[in-house]
Amino acid sequence: MSTVKLTVNGKAVAVDVEDRTLLVQLLRDHLNLTGTHVGCDTSQCGACVVLFNGDAVKSCTLLAPMLDGGTLTTIEGLSAPGGSNELHPMQQAFHQHHGLQCGFCTPGMVMTAVALTAKNPTPTEAEVRHGLEGNICRCTGYQNIVASVLAGAAAMHASAVGE
Repeated sequence: MSTVKLTVNGKAVAVDVEDRTLLVQLLRDHLNLTGTHVGCDTSQCGACVVLFNGDAVKSCTLLAPMLDGGTLTTIEGLSAPGGSNELHPMQQAFHQHHGLQCGFCTPGMVMTAVALTAKNPTPTEAEVRHGLEGNICRCTGYQNIVASVLAGAAAMHASAVGE
């Protein structure tokens, strides 16, 4: 057993877990953060992507004790703090530009897009397509997802410039 101490969505947590516990299990089973989905368990689909210290990581392949002392952001942590229903600009863009259908891949797509646009605030369509290569969607054909990421990047960049 290990005690994993980390910051999750802005809150300090300490959880006792078996050393073999995957990050996705820590999130879903121990912290009740079920927005992170389990799709393939083999790092192929990207449904489980979260941000660890600002980088997009696949939570189905990381052992929870490896993250001790780090900072995690899940899909639940993107919206406005304090229980507000205000969506993050990337979440709003996915909604407005119909970047989802069944919604299973959406949390991973959004988290990957947030990490991508944090590093590249004004990506091209080709850069977005390349940045999303580790995420699989079985419904949309990707065109609306790419449009959503481009719109979300523009909204994030505009709000950052306006601050």
